[in-house]
Amino acid sequence: MKSLLPPGWPRPKGYSNAMAAHGRVIVTAGVVGWDEQEHFVSNTLAGQFAQVLRNILAILACDGAGPANIAKLTCYVTSIDEYLASLKEIGEAWKEIMGPHYPAMALVEVVRLVEPAAKVEIEATAVVPE
Repeated sequence: MKSLLPPGWPRPKGYSNAMAAHGRVIVTAGVVGWDEQEHFVSNTLAGQFAQVLRNILAILACDGAGPANIAKLTCYVTSIDEYLASLKEIGEAWKEIMGPHYPAMALVEVVRLVEPAAKVEIEATAVVPE
C-alpha cells in the first residue's frame, strides 16, 4: 500500500490524501464503540473512537488483515466540537492501536447515529495483497 502525495503539497497530519493498493478488498459496515456484548465501553467520543478502532481490527483479523491494510476510513461523529476537543486522546489511542499507519480519511458530523449512545461510527476499507 502506498500513500499518494502530489509534489509540493504539505503532508496531512493524521491521515493520507489517498492510498494506492492492489489485492483483496475488505469493506466493513459502520462500526460503533461497543464491546462484543454490544455494551458501550465509554460515554466519551475519544473512548468510543478507540473502541471502534479495536473493533475494526478484530473484524479485519477475521480475513488476515491488520492496521497496515486499511486504505480508507470514513468517520461519522455526532459533534465536531467534541472531536476537536478530544484530538489529543484520539491521537494517543490511534498510536497505541493503529501504530504509524495513516490511511485516507474523511470525517463528517451527523445529527445522530442509529445507536442512540453512539458518538462515532466508522466504515473501513482494507486491501490485503494476494
